[in-house]
Amino acid sequence: MTKQKPTLIEHFKDIQDPRLQRKQLHKLDDIFFITLCAVICGCDGWVAIEKFANMKRNWFDQYLSLEYGIPSHDTFGRVFSLIEPEQFQACFFNWIKAVVKSVTGDVIAIDGKCLRRSHDKSSNKSAIYMVSAWSHDNQLTLGQVKVDEKSNEITALPALLENLDITGAIITTDYVSALKGNQSTLHDDVTLFFENTPRSYIESLASHKTVEKNHGRIEEREVTTCNDIDWLTKEHGHPYLASIISVKSRRFHNNEWSQEIRYFISSVKHNDAEKFGHYVRAHWGVENNLHWALDMAFDEDSCRIRKGFADQNMAILRHISLNLLKSETEHKVGIKIKRRMAGWDNDYLLKVLQIF
Repeated sequence: MTKQKPTLIEHFKDIQDPRLQRKQLHKLDDIFFITLCAVICGCDGWVAIEKFANMKRNWFDQYLSLEYGIPSHDTFGRVFSLIEPEQFQACFFNWIKAVVKSVTGDVIAIDGKCLRRSHDKSSNKSAIYMVSAWSHDNQLTLGQVKVDEKSNEITALPALLENLDITGAIITTDYVSALKGNQSTLHDDVTLFFENTPRSYIESLASHKTVEKNHGRIEEREVTTCNDIDWLTKEHGHPYLASIISVKSRRFHNNEWSQEIRYFISSVKHNDAEKFGHYVRAHWGVENNLHWALDMAFDEDSCRIRKGFADQNMAILRHISLNLLKSETEHKVGIKIKRRMAGWDNDYLLKVLQIF
């Protein structure tokens, strides 16, 4: 008797099957279920996914009909190259809405990451750039969208935020490295303001300094904020822009001083620099908790999947997998080890799939 698949799969049933009806030998939700399990367990390509499924055929038979056996690697690749990413993302958003009940007081960091090996010279396809919304309190990816090739992560904000319930949340984005060419004027205006603040705005600034010493390292951080920015919102028409932040960091390490200045925008209207220091640290957490995990535990930068929409859809599958693995908190080990554990132990894999 076939067992019921984890309820997570129900949230992705609205994806339309892109195949011709006569070629639909394998059910779309079965293909999705197998692929998600394989990605959780460490597979990073279609051949590996097919091999994984065949080796766990007896386990999959408990949840799937598999009348025509395990799909081939070509079938996995073709299906995910054809699925519209917008549909996949919409289902992801619906799943997260069911999981995350409230983000009141949360810091939601918007940050982008380039999928380096997704480029294809033979078809003149550039590497794609995915922008994600990261919940600091929930330690989950709330959503992601692909940025247009000639755009930047700032333009992705409306597409992300309109799909999220952000009531009571704090939105931050680090845009210093993303703006290029004709999109750099916002960065230039903010930089010029903080470097040469007009006298009429001096009293509008708030600052907070901290010094941290640890194992021979010294870090001095000065956070400066301003929420008197009508001039900036009028110039750029940004619907969520309420305050701007400058963070100057000086670090002493290995007998050398280094300095870095980064700029942020926020939807928060207050001018408490100390609180903004917390928001910024929470924002930087996206680097370690999301991007670093995708690189180190999922080896995302080495993934050569690139045909059609497959690169975007695989990126979403990695986000789903990471959310599930992070939310399994009984085992205090890293994500890479959890992926191996899921591959070794079917009961543990099922536990991860049933987290939400």
